Amino acid sequence: MWAAGAGGRAACPRDAALRKAAFAGNLAALPAHLVPGGRSVRVFISANPEDTIAERSALREHVYPKLREFCRENYGLEFQVIDLYWGVEADEWDSPELQKTRMKLLEDCLKSSAGPCFVGLLGEKYGNIRIPGEVESAEFEMILDAAVEAKLETRIIEEWYCRDENAVPPAYYLRPKSEMLKSYQNTMEPSSNSMNENKWQDISEEIKKIFKTAVKLLYEKGKMKHSQAKRYLSSAIEDELDFALGKQTPAFLKKCVCYIRKIANIERFVKIPEMGKYMDVVHTAGKFLRDPEAHEKLIKLRDEFIPTIVASSNLRVYTSVTHCDMKLGYSQEVENHYIEGLGKQFYEDMIDIIQATVQQNFDTETDLLYDEVLQHSSLCKTYSTFYEYRCEALNIVHKYVLPSKIGHINPLIIYGGPCTGKTLLLAEVAKKAYSWLQEEMGPDSDPVVIIRFLGSTETSIDLKNILQSICEQLAVNYRCLVQSYPKKIHDLRDLFINLLNESSFHRPLVIIFDALEQLTDSDDARKLWWLPIHLPRSVRIILSTLPNKHGILQKLRCLIHEEDNYIELTARDRKMCSQVLKHQLLRVKRKVTSGQQIYVNEAFSKCTLPMFVNLTFREVKNWRSHKDVDETSLCVTVHESIEQLFWSLEGKCGSRLLSRALGYITMSKSGLSEMELEDILALDNSVMYEVSESIRESNPLRIPYVYIARLKEDLQGYLIERQVKNVTLLLWANRHLHLIAQKLYLNNEEDLQEMHMIMAEYFLGVWSGGRRKPFYSNDQYLNSCPDRGSRGLNEEEKHCMDQIAFDRQAPDQPWVFQCNPLEPDIFFINHRKMTELIHHLTRCGRTDDLLYGVIMNFSWLYTMIRIGQFDKALSDIELAYAYSQEKELKFLASTLRSIKFKVVKYPGSLSAELQQRLLPVVSSLPKLRHLLLECDKDGPKYCSIVPLHSSMDVTYSPERLPLSSSCMHVTEILPTFNPSTIIAALENGSISTWDVETRQLLRQITTSPSVIIGMKLTSDERYLVVATTNNTLLIYDNINSCLLSEMEIKGSKHCGLGGASSFINGFTLSVNHALAWLEASKDVTVIDLLYGWPLYHFHCWYEVTCVQCSPDGVYAFCGQYLNTTTIFHLGSGEKLATVTSEFSGGFVKFLLILDKAQEMVMVDSEGSLSVWNTEEITNPQLTDDFDCRRDDSEVVSIELSEDQSAILICKALSIELLDTHVWKVAEKFRAKHNERFISAVLSKNGNCIIASMENTSAIFVWRRDTGQCMASLQEISGTIVRLIKSNHHNMLLSLSTSGVLSIWDIDIITAMSNIDKSGKPIQRLVLPARGELIYTLDGSDSVHKWNFSTGYIEAIFKHEGIVENCVLTSSGEIMVTSDDKCSQYVWHTVSGENIFRINGQKISELMITHNDQFVVSLCEQNASRVWRLATGHRVCNILVALQNAFITTANTFVVGMAKNKVLAVSLWTGSITKKFCCDDGASIVDVKLIPDCPDIIVFITSTETVNIWSLTEEVICRRVQLPTNFLKNLEDFEMSPNGKLGIITRGDENINVLDLHSGKLRVVHAPGIIWRQRLSRDGRYLVYICFLNEDDDNGAISSLIVMRLADGKNIGACSLYKTPTFLTLSQRHLNIIIGFDDGSIGTYTVVDRVDAALKIKIATSNSRQIFNNTTQVIRPKCHNYSFKVTADCIWRESTEVFARDSPITVIEPEVSEATPTKKHNYCYEKVCSAIDCRGHSFAADN
Repeated sequence: MWAAGAGGRAACPRDAALRKAAFAGNLAALPAHLVPGGRSVRVFISANPEDTIAERSALREHVYPKLREFCRENYGLEFQVIDLYWGVEADEWDSPELQKTRMKLLEDCLKSSAGPCFVGLLGEKYGNIRIPGEVESAEFEMILDAAVEAKLETRIIEEWYCRDENAVPPAYYLRPKSEMLKSYQNTMEPSSNSMNENKWQDISEEIKKIFKTAVKLLYEKGKMKHSQAKRYLSSAIEDELDFALGKQTPAFLKKCVCYIRKIANIERFVKIPEMGKYMDVVHTAGKFLRDPEAHEKLIKLRDEFIPTIVASSNLRVYTSVTHCDMKLGYSQEVENHYIEGLGKQFYEDMIDIIQATVQQNFDTETDLLYDEVLQHSSLCKTYSTFYEYRCEALNIVHKYVLPSKIGHINPLIIYGGPCTGKTLLLAEVAKKAYSWLQEEMGPDSDPVVIIRFLGSTETSIDLKNILQSICEQLAVNYRCLVQSYPKKIHDLRDLFINLLNESSFHRPLVIIFDALEQLTDSDDARKLWWLPIHLPRSVRIILSTLPNKHGILQKLRCLIHEEDNYIELTARDRKMCSQVLKHQLLRVKRKVTSGQQIYVNEAFSKCTLPMFVNLTFREVKNWRSHKDVDETSLCVTVHESIEQLFWSLEGKCGSRLLSRALGYITMSKSGLSEMELEDILALDNSVMYEVSESIRESNPLRIPYVYIARLKEDLQGYLIERQVKNVTLLLWANRHLHLIAQKLYLNNEEDLQEMHMIMAEYFLGVWSGGRRKPFYSNDQYLNSCPDRGSRGLNEEEKHCMDQIAFDRQAPDQPWVFQCNPLEPDIFFINHRKMTELIHHLTRCGRTDDLLYGVIMNFSWLYTMIRIGQFDKALSDIELAYAYSQEKELKFLASTLRSIKFKVVKYPGSLSAELQQRLLPVVSSLPKLRHLLLECDKDGPKYCSIVPLHSSMDVTYSPERLPLSSSCMHVTEILPTFNPSTIIAALENGSISTWDVETRQLLRQITTSPSVIIGMKLTSDERYLVVATTNNTLLIYDNINSCLLSEMEIKGSKHCGLGGASSFINGFTLSVNHALAWLEASKDVTVIDLLYGWPLYHFHCWYEVTCVQCSPDGVYAFCGQYLNTTTIFHLGSGEKLATVTSEFSGGFVKFLLILDKAQEMVMVDSEGSLSVWNTEEITNPQLTDDFDCRRDDSEVVSIELSEDQSAILICKALSIELLDTHVWKVAEKFRAKHNERFISAVLSKNGNCIIASMENTSAIFVWRRDTGQCMASLQEISGTIVRLIKSNHHNMLLSLSTSGVLSIWDIDIITAMSNIDKSGKPIQRLVLPARGELIYTLDGSDSVHKWNFSTGYIEAIFKHEGIVENCVLTSSGEIMVTSDDKCSQYVWHTVSGENIFRINGQKISELMITHNDQFVVSLCEQNASRVWRLATGHRVCNILVALQNAFITTANTFVVGMAKNKVLAVSLWTGSITKKFCCDDGASIVDVKLIPDCPDIIVFITSTETVNIWSLTEEVICRRVQLPTNFLKNLEDFEMSPNGKLGIITRGDENINVLDLHSGKLRVVHAPGIIWRQRLSRDGRYLVYICFLNEDDDNGAISSLIVMRLADGKNIGACSLYKTPTFLTLSQRHLNIIIGFDDGSIGTYTVVDRVDAALKIKIATSNSRQIFNNTTQVIRPKCHNYSFKVTADCIWRESTEVFARDSPITVIEPEVSEATPTKKHNYCYEKVCSAIDCRGHSFAADN
């Protein structure tokens, strides 16, 4: 819960006391379930099962799910209803075992429920009296005698009740039905089942009758007390109501509710058979009558007992009287009407009680340490209840714990094998240590006891977390202020030692570590270097460990030599075990006979472990005295006993239900709650089929709770409860139980996969919200059901089965439960989903769900960061990457690391930070688009700034692997199918396979003493072929790294070597062959890779220089000297053809085979190129050739693009791109002077070229279309000497001089080319009033036109000089610019045409009227002019120089300032119409127009006065005096549209908000020095950029912030990672556009309270649609438009001179106002078609 102020609220005294007790280890002061308000809301339903079936079913289906959702959302607690009758067969309703379980659960609900705990549903039926399950022998025999005295036939109870001498005292028990009715369990035969049911009904009625008559007789004679008789004569509902309501306090009764349903005149309808279930009926003398005795008891209960309770308390009781239908009695319609009202009332009452009694528990949400302490305390209390032995070890520990003022103190070590009771002993010590110390040191002492069960929680496994949590707990207890906890483990250990010294004899300290062997080996934890050996006198440390695990005990013996510090727990003595068993049995009023004791002793002679004794007790407590017992009745090992216990449960719960229930608990990461277990079992079709056959006809909804109750009851002590974050989880008490359950129930891989999938679907919420899950007809369990016989399902049956689907009532699983939608930061975390979901998704292989349901889910990421689990989120992302190998996850992890400082401090900024970094790369990493859309959907709840287009340069760091001390030692590097695995060969003969990410050596081969000269992999990576200086080819099995064969390459008689030795010159591989040739050899040796022997030699005309095989492995192409190539058939060795290029001076250096076009390309050593058509392989035809012999003709590398559409030829001084469709050079890039290329490659899509230069440590990225260098990536390890491209994964490998290999992702590198830049800092941004375009000025001779949505440059408008001013019409179709060469240009922005050009005057400012008709050109030295846009003709001259000028809204005046005056100049005449002069020599500092009040001007004077001036009346309306020296550093001044507020910034960290009505000045502090501010058009928001004061770890330069003026709240902040140079806002939507110093722009929008229109706008924004499918988005071509060379008009002092060839001719001014002549129609129509002509003329405006 992260409510505003919630974390710091004052805790109530009880909560504070509980918190103190938990931290100090005073377990006795903690409540039973450790949560102050209770563990969950558990409501027990008390009702007669017969007459409330419809009510209970309706509540279960419609009301309980809503209440559960309410509790989860508002309190983070579960709502659970205990209704044991639901789902139980009718003949089991009066089962003694069921009634016993009901009473136990009722007591549990009353004690532990956090809210309402009891609901009684009482109608017109009193219910049946219960059959006693067990009766003491004396009482039973007395009842039997009374029955005989009453002349009753007692044979039936003598048959059904059997004497048991094992009971203490002896008793008679009711025999099980399965024993008495042999065919009872044959449930697959409906006829026998119904027959058994009827038979049992008759027997049970007879037994009840005997007990009832006999007990009455005994009571009347005074032989039996009332309390005794009541046990036999009252119904279950009376017992439950009496127990729940009879002896409770009024405060407690507020949590209980009773609903009474009375049916008027029900006796009239007693004859209707259906009415028998609504009232007690007897059959007397052939008539059906209402049972008067039962009715009398009902009246006493309903009309006397309950009203008495109400009179003395606030018990809620609702009585409803319903009237029967005259003919049908209590009909379905009447019942439905009652049920509808009951459901509404039930829901309202539960909500009322919950809100009144349940406390929102924030502590464990916000305080991770408190939650950790509570978890270990919860386990400690649970374990201590199972401690049975009062052994000597406890006394030794007791003596050790007590403080001693003499002697030296060492830790105490307890060790022993599995199941020897180490954990139980330590739990008992932890429970009693506090009281021991207080008894010894006095009641005023305040001991501290810290317990950690290692391995039981996520944070108690690795040493660093354990030490930090203990240090934090010590700091809380001893009130030590620790500013920050050390990051380094050794510093943390030092802090731990220092905190131990804070203890004293008044505040002694005991620390207990259970199961040291559970520590991970990180930080060398198992070496125990961190353990303090010599302790302060007031400190005690107790440890436990297994004797032979990880050498821990041996290490301890080296550290601590005194034998007195070691206690070994061994197997107990047999007699002691028998004694313990005897005491355990007596505690539950049982014993064993002397004959049975023999077999118990025999079992104890074989095993005396404490756990075995307990398992034996569980078995023998169920033995009856007449039971046949032999040596096989008891197991002889713990393992066998546990298995026997599990198998015995199958009869009670069903084999499938038991195996799945225990399997789910075992496979869960941290256990399951009861409700989760119910939910998951309900989603398991195989379990649902087993539970009941009838579920196929009716909606089964859920697993009956009685099965969970039986499971918990029979495994009590083994299946324990632990409190974790307000949830009570079921988990195994020890690891032995976990291992056996795993072996029995999780051994089938297919079942395991299915179970993980069901749990993953549950926590994903796949079947929540009423979604119906079908019973799959192909379910294996269904097909093996006995009722199917041997036949399978036919198609019709399968279709019918597929149609059956039910709502399983699985709850929604959001990441957080939102308490208040309007306050997104107030929430409860769904810790269960956080803990379990990733665990199961990774194990069931649902990679997409893992990717999109968790990692790419913004809510998950935000919540993890919000609760301080940033590092956990990062580790989960890395875990997901390990499973999926999706590079998007790797990039996301590195992105999060780079923004960690920012988002941990301000979690709300997460969405904007992610969007800025992910938008540029989403085209290359398409799976990130899902996270972007998630940010759009949920991000605006926390941050109102949404980046639409990001120009942020991608920060990217490659994976690096040091291979050798120098690149000279590295012979070859090969990429593989796995993107993180490479194979490297060193000249010393070692070949290593590396995992680059982990820097782990996977396998290694050595060829020593041979030196490696080359290495290659076959295309399937099956064979690794290595060439050595011994002229041998070594063929290795690449997977197993074993040598298959070694082949020596020899020259033939044709080679002409003259006996001189030569090395292998080169080799290549095809699918199944290796081809190798020697230096100066004409022969190529062909080797079969499969068998490792030579097949034949290819003999060529000249010395072989290179060999290339066709992709299909059929042909070999051998390049030779004199630019000759010979083609061979690989299969037969036949020579097919020889071709020679026209340029025969050099040799063939490269061969490229274009299999799609059936072409071969030969590239010679001088760079010349020839293309041959190989369609007829025996007769290739020359199609094209290029003579490229120049100075720069040395070819360095060559590459064929993936689609074979282009060939990249990298030469030393240039890079050429050849188009293979037309065989022409498409692009050519030259290196700068004195620079040389060493390698170049193409990106996957061919849009970018990546190259490295000689003697540089950088990789350069060029855009093919523009030739612009988009990025320069520095390699920190040294100068790059080699580039290797992996075609499998679009990866690039670079080797530096220092021998370090770097792996670069080309997709991410080329993503940088998605950002357009003008190349110079943006100086100005101009936006049209309408449209989605942006125009930028950057101090160059160009205006760039940008697309707002994509951020791409669409057009460039070239000018003669540097562009200084630019204005647009409202539609943006006409643009007017001016440059420093005294020229003005009018452009048509769509066509790019420079319509006309005006020369003659240097313009200081350009303005355009609001009706788009006229342009005002202001000059500082000459006369300014107003001229008509359509024709270029002057309207008037303005003779005064104006600054900060603007045009009024009515297009009437140009208003500006001139020294100490504010002037309003008429647009019609150019004369000064209005003016204001300052007195006392003051000057005008700034002037603004109020948008909504066009005749009101606001200006500031140097006397620090804000003046509001009316243009029409020429008077000052209001003056506001500012503080002294306020305007000393005035930076910016903005006015709100209504003129009420003025926003002033002064170059500091304050925003000054001036209320012009009241004159009040309010100061709002900003996080840094404010650089620019802009007010939104509607005046609701202030947007500003401030430079950060603090050092930001993630490299942010400044921050963009949006402030809502209504409340002064910052609603969004976004870091800027480049230096901003211009800020502007769009007029229509609140869009923000920022220009940066590298010539790029960023666009953002503001989404305050998220509305649908803006959400749609963001979602459909082009920046989000970059990667809709597998095809790459096509970048629009950038158009270049140039200016007119000759001017159309030249301005002189007072006239215009139009050029002779201009479309505009000189006309008298008055004519220009009329219809234009034909001579200037062209220009007029061109402009008028573009501008938005208004319905009134300029003259009318005047």
